[in-house]
Amino acid sequence: MSSSSFSPGDCSSKLEQRFAGEISPTRSSFSEPAHPGEEEAQPCIYRTEEEIGSPPPSYDHTHRKLRPRHIQLIGIGGTIGTALYVSIGRGLMQGGPASLFIAFTLWCTVILGVTNSLSEMVTYLPISSPFIRFAGRFVDDAFGFAAGYNFFVYEAALVPFEVVACNVIIHYWTDEIHVGIVIAVILVCYAIINIFGVAWYGESEFWLALGKVILILGLIAFTFVTMLGGNPMGDRYGFRYWRDPGPFAEYIKTGDLGRFLGFLACLIQASFTIAGPDYVSMAAGEAENPRVVLPKAFNAVFYRLTFFFVMGSLAVGIVVPYNDPVMAAAFEEGKPGAAASPYVVAMDRLHIPVLPHIVNALVLTSAFSAGNSYVYCASRSLYGLALEGKAPRILARCTESGVPIYSVAVVLAIALLSFLQVSNSAAVVLQWFVNLVTASQLINFSVMTFTFIKFRKGLEAQGISRDSLPHKGLLQPYCAWYSFIATTIMCFVGGYTVFLPGNWDIPTFLFSYLMIIVVPVLFISWKVIHKTRWRRPEDIDLLQDKDEIDQYDRDYFPAPPRNKFMKHWDEIFG
Repeated sequence: MSSSSFSPGDCSSKLEQRFAGEISPTRSSFSEPAHPGEEEAQPCIYRTEEEIGSPPPSYDHTHRKLRPRHIQLIGIGGTIGTALYVSIGRGLMQGGPASLFIAFTLWCTVILGVTNSLSEMVTYLPISSPFIRFAGRFVDDAFGFAAGYNFFVYEAALVPFEVVACNVIIHYWTDEIHVGIVIAVILVCYAIINIFGVAWYGESEFWLALGKVILILGLIAFTFVTMLGGNPMGDRYGFRYWRDPGPFAEYIKTGDLGRFLGFLACLIQASFTIAGPDYVSMAAGEAENPRVVLPKAFNAVFYRLTFFFVMGSLAVGIVVPYNDPVMAAAFEEGKPGAAASPYVVAMDRLHIPVLPHIVNALVLTSAFSAGNSYVYCASRSLYGLALEGKAPRILARCTESGVPIYSVAVVLAIALLSFLQVSNSAAVVLQWFVNLVTASQLINFSVMTFTFIKFRKGLEAQGISRDSLPHKGLLQPYCAWYSFIATTIMCFVGGYTVFLPGNWDIPTFLFSYLMIIVVPVLFISWKVIHKTRWRRPEDIDLLQDKDEIDQYDRDYFPAPPRNKFMKHWDEIFG
C-alpha cells in the first residue's frame, strides 16, 4: 500500500506539526487522551498483505531540528573515537607502517561503496532509522527485524565501552577519583544531552566532534613539523622508520606469509574502525531540509573521514617504529589514556612537554563524544523498530520536544553495565564489550549494501528511473556489490586467528562470531512466527512516506541562524 492511501484529518495535522517541528504532534508529552475516558487516536498505519500478522507500525513523532553542520559533525563524531589516536598503534605493531597505510586506504574504498548506496536511499526517503526500516520494506520484514536488533545491540554495547574508556583516560592523570563517580557523572551528562531535545544533542555533538577534528589535524601537523626537524631534539627523522625496521612487519608467521598476515591484521582493524554513513543516516528523520542537506553531508563526511583515517594511518607509521618497546609495553601493561598512543610515545621520545596532556584531554572528549553518539543512534534504532511494530509500542512514544524518551531510557539502563568496572579490571570489561559486537558493524554494512541492491531492482521492475531521484549514487550497482562482498567476507575473516593451530578457544570464537550466529536466528525466528515473504522487486513499496517528504519539501522554509557566529559555522558546513 502506498503512502497515498493515508486517511486525512488527524494524520494530516500531525504531518504538519512533525515537519514544522514547532509544536508537538501529540496532545500531551506521551500521547495521552485529551479527556478522561476518551480513546486515544489511532496512529497512521502502513501495512501490506503479508504483514497482517505483524504488529502495526506507529507514527513518527520526532522533530526536524538538526542543521547541516550538526549532521556532518554527527557523522564524524560517531566514527572517530579513541581508535584513531590510540588503538591504531596495535595495528602498526602487527603489520608495520606500509600495511597499515594500505589497509586503511583500501577499506576507505569499501566505505565509499556503502556511502554511495546509503545516500541514494536515505535522500529519497529521509525517515527515522532509515536503513533498518528499508531492510524490512525492500527485502523482507524478518530481514529488517534482524538488521535492526543487530544495529541496536552494536550501538548499545558501545555506550558502556566508551564510558569505561573515559574512566581509563582520566587515570592517565590521577587514580584519586573513584571509578563509580566518573561513570555516574558521564551517564548523567548523556542523559541530560539526550533527553531534552534533539537540538541539545546536535549542538553538543557539533562542538565535541569539532574538537576531534582539531585533534587529528593537530596530530597530522605535529607529524609533518617534527619529521622535518621541528622538535627540541632537532631530529630530522623523516621516513626513517619505514627503512628501519622497515615498511612491513611479520605477524604470527615469518617471511611473506607473516607479512601478509600482518597486512590482514591491519585490514581487520580498519574494517572495525572506519564508518560514517550509518551515523549520518540515523539523523535523517530529524534533519532539516534532508533532501538537500543529506547528499552534501554524506559526501563531506566520507571525504573528511577518508582524509583523517588515511593521513592518520600514514602519520603513526612515521612518528614511531612498529617495534617501539615503549609502545609495546604500554599496550602490554594496559597503560591508561593516551599513554599507548603512538603520538604520545613520539612526544616523550622527542622531549616535548605539555602536548601529551593536551592530547589526552582531547582523547577524553573524543571518547565522551563517541559514547554520546552511540546513545543517540541506539535509541533511534530502537525507536525505529518500535515504529515498525518490531519492539514494544511504548518505545515509540515521544516527549513534546520529539525525543523517544523510553528508547533513550532503555539505552541508558544498558549503559549502567559500565559500573561492572567498579569490581573488575578495566581492561577485562572493555574487552567484553568490544568482543561482543566485533562483527556487528560489518553485518550492518552488508545489510545496507544488499538493501540498496534490492532497492535498485525495485526501481527497475517498477519503471522508476534513478535519474528522477533527488540524489543518485556513483558507479552503481558495482559499488554496492563491491562493498557487499568485501564486508561479508570480512565478517568471517575477523576472528580467523582462533582457527590457527594451538589457538582454539571457545570464548574467543563466540565473541568473534556470536552476532554472525545470532542474526540468522533472529531472521528465521521472525520469519517463521510472522510468516513474512521475501519481497519480489515488483512488490517492493517505494512510495510509503514519500508523499509526506514531498509535502515537507514544498513547505520548507529555512530558519535563520540564531546569530552571526552560528551563521559563520552554518556557512562552513552548509
